[in-house]
Amino acid sequence: MKGASEYEPKKCWVGEQQKVIYDDPLEAEGWAKVVESEYGLPAGSLTTYKCEYGEHWHLASSDPK
Repeated sequence: MKGASEYEPKKCWVGEQQKVIYDDPLEAEGWAKVVESEYGLPAGSLTTYKCEYGEHWHLASSDPK
């Protein structure tokens, strides 16, 4: 049995890797900001996109400009 601190997010396969599932674009954008802050990434380092395999969203790193 897992404790509350051992939360495992839902994931789906995208290509050869599993990605965390977000229910809508606003949730994904919020988590992108959290991840950028936690890992010291520049703002806008992560983008969101709709999964081609389901009705949910994922995070991806932004293309360098």
